Amino acid sequence: MTVVPDQQPARRSDATRAAILEAARARFAAEGFRKATIRAIAADAAIDPSMVMRYFGSKDGLFAAAVDVELNLPDLASAEPDAVGELLVRRFLAIWEDQPDNKVLLILLRSSIADEAVSERFRQVFAEQVLPAVLRLGDPADAQRRGGLIVTQLLGLALCRYVLRLPPVVGLSREQIIVDIAPTLQRYLTSSPIEASSGRHSTKFTAADHALEVSVEVDQRPI
Repeated sequence: MTVVPDQQPARRSDATRAAILEAARARFAAEGFRKATIRAIAADAAIDPSMVMRYFGSKDGLFAAAVDVELNLPDLASAEPDAVGELLVRRFLAIWEDQPDNKVLLILLRSSIADEAVSERFRQVFAEQVLPAVLRLGDPADAQRRGGLIVTQLLGLALCRYVLRLPPVVGLSREQIIVDIAPTLQRYLTSSPIEASSGRHSTKFTAADHALEVSVEVDQRPI
């Protein structure tokens, strides 16, 4: 006779962990990482503070779990070359507006200026999720610059639309945002760095270019 183990403790453990994370996200969103305390989070979750330490080890461990976010960015290398900017902005809007709970992103955005721990989490997301996506398109040596520019655009939009809630930005339709922002992201993704000495865009000077330059000089000589 096979004895089926009691699964109730496991389910209870999952429920407790979920309750702690929900309370932590709400507290971090309201107070930031520094001000939020384990004791306050435990009280919100209606458990003993020792249970928080048991599940997550420390406040840093709890924060890392609470703000764990997966962007699931599209594979830019397999997309139509002229549509990568639109693809990114559509994914951005889906993350912020289609997911039932974007509290994690709000926590990161609201707290990033005041809390170094949150800023570090942002840098991790950039290094682990944004940069690999950009590396699949264009020159890998230039991915840092292009990825950084994309983040400046999208974080600025997120700040104004979802945190500051500036009326003109909040009032934009999704399609209007796509029309306005996608070309900028497209330009960032496909641009090339300028040469430090000349300030010109980096280009490759070939033998054919040299021949053309000589031909032009000959044609311009006085007769």
